[in-house]
Amino acid sequence: MASTDTQDDDETQDGEANASTAKKGFVKNLLGDRKMLIIAAAAVLLFLGVGTALYFLVFAKPAEPVKTAASGSDMPAIPPQVAYFEIPDLIVNIQSADGNPVYLKLSLSLELYTPEERAGIQVLMPRIVDQFQGYLRELRPDDLKGSAGIMRVKEELLRRTNVAAAPYHVRDVLLKEMIIQ
Repeated sequence: MASTDTQDDDETQDGEANASTAKKGFVKNLLGDRKMLIIAAAAVLLFLGVGTALYFLVFAKPAEPVKTAASGSDMPAIPPQVAYFEIPDLIVNIQSADGNPVYLKLSLSLELYTPEERAGIQVLMPRIVDQFQGYLRELRPDDLKGSAGIMRVKEELLRRTNVAAAPYHVRDVLLKEMIIQ
């Protein structure tokens, strides 16, 4: 009888050992097998992707459509108040690398906030043209190449215009014509 109890104890211990080994073996097999690891990672990523998509579909606010004047929106049918001031054509000689004369002709307009500012800009026009002349004479033909060069010139002209027209503020300098000869 003692032998049967010993056998039962051995079988119970062997069964528990096999169960714990089977559990450890499953985890070891899952983490040790590359195919299973890749499948598990793909399943987790798929689950996260589906969850994220559902979140944005269910909880995200839809974008409001842009309303136009024709569709009866809150936007005014009258365009914003803007005024333009034409600057007389500027012709200056610019520096060249080889010493040959190079001329620059510019046709510009100033964009103002209100039409009432035209009178003030007209009075300050000699100061503005003086600022332009001093800057433009220092340019070289290479400074005017490409869209980046033109944008730098426009930005500098706008800065100088706002300095010269101190109480008034010019919104933009518009380039109508630029000829380098």
